[in-house]
Amino acid sequence: MESVTDHNLDDHAKARQGVRAADNGYSIGEDARLTSRNAVESKTSRLNLASAIRARIAPLGGVELELPVREAGREPPTFD
Repeated sequence: MESVTDHNLDDHAKARQGVRAADNGYSIGEDARLTSRNAVESKTSRLNLASAIRARIAPLGGVELELPVREAGREPPTFD
């Protein structure tokens, strides 16, 4: 396994990553590995917007919407 070092990460980003890692009980290195793994393995980017929204809402039980009754369309104009 190769080691990856990022010397160009700005101090603000390092600090934010350190706080996020601590909040989740990880070291900064483990948090970076998890973030990279999730980005590479993420299948969400392959979904269209409707599928992505459905995937996020489904675990919450979804939502039932009352659909309005459809009416017949109007007659097209005639150009007599």
